[in-house]
Amino acid sequence: VYQTEYVLHSPGQIGLGDVYQTEAMEQIEELKKQLETEFSNSKHEIITHVAFNTLVDEILNSSEHEHADYIIMGTKGATGAKEVFLGTHAVHVVNKSKIPVIVVPDGFEFEKPKEILFPTDLDIPYPPEQVTPVVELAKEHGSSIEVLHISTGYDLTEEQEEHKKQLDNSLGDVAHLFHESSSQPIIEGISKFQMTKRMNMLAMIRNKHTFLERIFIEPVIQKIGYHVSIPFLVIPILEEK
Repeated sequence: VYQTEYVLHSPGQIGLGDVYQTEAMEQIEELKKQLETEFSNSKHEIITHVAFNTLVDEILNSSEHEHADYIIMGTKGATGAKEVFLGTHAVHVVNKSKIPVIVVPDGFEFEKPKEILFPTDLDIPYPPEQVTPVVELAKEHGSSIEVLHISTGYDLTEEQEEHKKQLDNSLGDVAHLFHESSSQPIIEGISKFQMTKRMNMLAMIRNKHTFLERIFIEPVIQKIGYHVSIPFLVIPILEEK
């Protein structure tokens, strides 16, 4: 559990850092006790951390220092076109993180991700290690992965066909199906698919060359009132070697 307090340095705030740090440590220790009581599990260890830093930077620094496998964070969202989808802090963490991020919407109650929606434009390769995070989750919970390709109105290119075959192989023995959606705005296509099949999790690859990047800036998000109501797994693109 990471709680970040940030105090701007100025003559009028000399000494406030110690006060804020003490209060933050007391609050986070109280939170730790609550979590240990409510979610008692011998396999879990809760480590607290208080830092004077910006929230996003401290999340990224701590995840690297602790060699974390995932970053899991909540979000309440906000109002702007970019913030309706995730929330400002979540967007920054998702865009900068080198490890998978799971964003959990405010008020969500845990349920096993039996159905995972995996939208893709098939514009990138899918070696096994690229989809390992979603495959591991699917195996852990006995999930089915619903791969959704939103058409641009044209047939798949040879390269996209190859990527599709590679993705099929990389998902291996995890239950999965491929779906085609007719040409339409990206968010609308995802939203409509979720209406026809109840999804428990949304998973995507973060890559500036794919449509995930456009989701964060596309005005249509606000227009159609699309809000993430299920956990959202964002997997960073593998670095080319």
